[in-house]
Parts: sequence; C-alpha cells; structure tokens
Amino acid sequence: MNKPILLSTPHIGNYELDFVKEAFETNWIAPVGPHVDAFEQEFCQITGAAYAAAVSSGTAALHLALRLVGVEAGDEVFCSTLTFTATANPIVYQGAKPIFIDSDRISWNMNPDLLREALEQRDRLGKLPKAVIVVHLYGQSADIDPILAACNQYDIPLIEDAAESLGATYKGRSPGTFGRIGIYSFNGNKIITTSGGGMLVSPEPELAAKARFLATQARDRAPHYQHSEIGYNYRLSNVLAGIGRGQLLALNERVAARRHNFEMYASTLGKLPGLEFMPEANYGRSTRWLTCLTINSEAFGANREQVRLALATQQIESRPVWKPLHLQPVFSECEYFGGAVAEDLFAHGLCLPSGSNLTSEELARVIDGITTVHYGTHKNQNHLLLL
Repeated sequence: MNKPILLSTPHIGNYELDFVKEAFETNWIAPVGPHVDAFEQEFCQITGAAYAAAVSSGTAALHLALRLVGVEAGDEVFCSTLTFTATANPIVYQGAKPIFIDSDRISWNMNPDLLREALEQRDRLGKLPKAVIVVHLYGQSADIDPILAACNQYDIPLIEDAAESLGATYKGRSPGTFGRIGIYSFNGNKIITTSGGGMLVSPEPELAAKARFLATQARDRAPHYQHSEIGYNYRLSNVLAGIGRGQLLALNERVAARRHNFEMYASTLGKLPGLEFMPEANYGRSTRWLTCLTINSEAFGANREQVRLALATQQIESRPVWKPLHLQPVFSECEYFGGAVAEDLFAHGLCLPSGSNLTSEELARVIDGITTVHYGTHKNQNHLLLL
C-alpha cells in the first residue's frame, strides 16, 4: 500500500535539536527564557517587525491583539470571510461581533473596495467597527495599501493575520508588519513550526510589552502574586522557542521548496483543461504555503469533490479551500459584505499536498492521480517526464 501523502507536515531540520538540548541542559523548560527572547529578536530581524511577543498560538496572538486595541463586548470587527475559523473566534471571545468581507479574484484575500464600501456604510450609520482583521491567505499577502488607507481614514486599527504567510512579501516588506498589530502561527502545518506557537508583532513597543504582560497572567510587579487585570497563560515555552530559532534558520529553504512544489504542479497540471491555480498578485511574492487551484468540472470532466475523493483512495490528502466564515453555522447570523467570490472559490477550490519535505516521487503520485481523473482509466505518462 502506498505511503500516505499529507497536505502539509512539519519539516524539522538540523538546527533545532541543538537549541532544545541547550534548554534542557540549562533547565530552562518553563515559559520565558533566553530562547524566547532570542526568538523574538531574530523574528524581528527576519520580518522587519519592530517589536515581538512570542505566545502559545496564533489564536492567542489574535486574542491579545483584539484586547490591546480595545475591542469589547458589543463592538463590531470587520474580518476576511475566506479563512479558518481561528481568525474570527477571538472576536467572539471578546464578546464582539464579526462582520465578514468578501475576497477579490486577484489575490483571494479581502477585497479593498468592499472594505471601503462597508466602512462608508457604517460611517453613515454612525457605527464604525472597532477593528479590521485582514488575512494573508495561503501564503499570499492581501493588497495592504488600500486596506490600510481605508482603515486610517476612519482611524480604525488594522490587525494582520499573517498566520499562513511568513516569508511572503508585499512591495518588498513582510505582511504582518503594516498594521498596528500583526500575528503569525507556528502550528505544525505552517511554513515553520514550534509544534504549537505564535508571534504578535507591532511597531509600538508598549503594545508588545502589554502583550507579554497579559500573556503571563497579567502579574503585577510585586514580591507576591498580585493581579490588577485579567490575564492569560499564553506565553511560549523556552523549549518551543528553541525549535523556532532553528526553524527560522531554514525559512528561505522552506519557502523555496513550497514554491518549487507549485512550479511542478503548474508546469504539469496547468496543461489540463479546467484547472486554474491561485494567482500570484503582482504586488508581492507568495510563499505558496499551500498550492491551491479551482476546478471547472465541465472542462475538466470531474468536480472538486470527485477529484478529492479519487486522491483519497490513493492515500493522498487534499482539502477544499476554506469554507467562508459567513457560511459557517456558528456565524450564520453575522452580517457580510459580498460573498460571491469566496463562495465560488470554496465550491470549486482544492488545496494540494504542499509540504516543504515532499519528495519528487510524492509529487509525481499527486500529479498522476489528478491526471488520471481527467483521462479516466487512460494514464498519460508524458507529464512525468517533467519531474
């Protein structure tokens, strides 16, 4: 039986173990420690962020971000609809209400024109949102300039969810470093991983410092345990930060490997009718965290779900693109602007195995599996020559 090919698995290299050993040898096992401090500093050097706070997950970073910009019960927060539920869940943690914004076709990210229209409408109603969360989806930056301009016009803080886009660029800069706060994820399926972890960044030192304070149970400066605010157990451990330091050293290699995966898929499957890959916007460089495509069933001969199930029979994992949050049962009563683009991408979009540790043989199996669906029982071998 074929070995399973998963969507995006952790890729551990040669550097991580040395940092972890150091944590054990010095007994820095608990949260905080020298690796945490160094990880924050090195992360800033790589991304260009001014200040950073390492935390236990990207979701924790988003929750802290919303609290730091003052989101409270009853507030509204505008949010990309084509994303994982973890983007919007922290809005609800704060007792606030998400309002969802549709995608554009150029980047699959938040549509800047729809955002501006939504803000204009809310301004007329005298009910502007307390914050805007923009997601940089599948390794590609949203079109930040017009999004940030719209937020600045109404003095609304922009929070960037760059969980999927570490290593990408927007006009030469890292997404996540433009708004008031940016967040990243180091979950096991991301470009780099600490098994579980996240990072909050900001150009404002007081916000990063407050994030660290809240993430360590909001303990006041006192010889005894004193707390004047509600805090959280969100700080990253020194051991996991050591893994992150090792992973950062290989970031460029991981991005190059995922872009190579995309190039192999595009050069082979791109010849088949009915398949269209997620475009790369001309304002930046995508990491191709996941290679995503849409399937026109009439031209290709099978729909998205038929392709996914056919791959599954060969032990190849693929997944539909994110189900828009405005279609999720838990957010069914939330308002949204647009919706047609995200809904169409969900109906026809598929994510292919994209890990930076995929072998050429595994890529060939995925390509052959999809090609076989198109040609039926006849397998076209010519595409394998390109691998």
